[in-house]
Amino acid sequence: QVQLVESGGGLVQAGGSLRLSCAASGDIFRINAMAWYRQGPGKQRELFAPITSDGSTNYADSGKGRFTISRDNDKMTVYLQMNRLKPEDAAVYHCGADSCPLGPGRLPASWGQGTQVTVSS
Repeated sequence: QVQLVESGGGLVQAGGSLRLSCAASGDIFRINAMAWYRQGPGKQRELFAPITSDGSTNYADSGKGRFTISRDNDKMTVYLQMNRLKPEDAAVYHCGADSCPLGPGRLPASWGQGTQVTVSS
């Protein structure tokens, strides 16, 4: 099994920045793709930023130009640098991991419990 633990969430003013981390442990040899998902109030969880083992990324339109996902394979940790945050970015951000590439139609085999991001206007 793979365990995922997110950290770095918190309260920030609009226009500010946060850096989220997700550390994987356990059967990490099973991991190929990792991704950030987010679930805003009253909304469904959405795939926000996946990254493969070779560093290929893709972003939801709402994050392009403001958010950057990166990955440290030695530490098996994925990061999400979030800049110029907006109130609509407020959500619980979850980390996911899977042995296969992740896309909108595929849920990861492993989930973290999430970290709350709150953005004040």
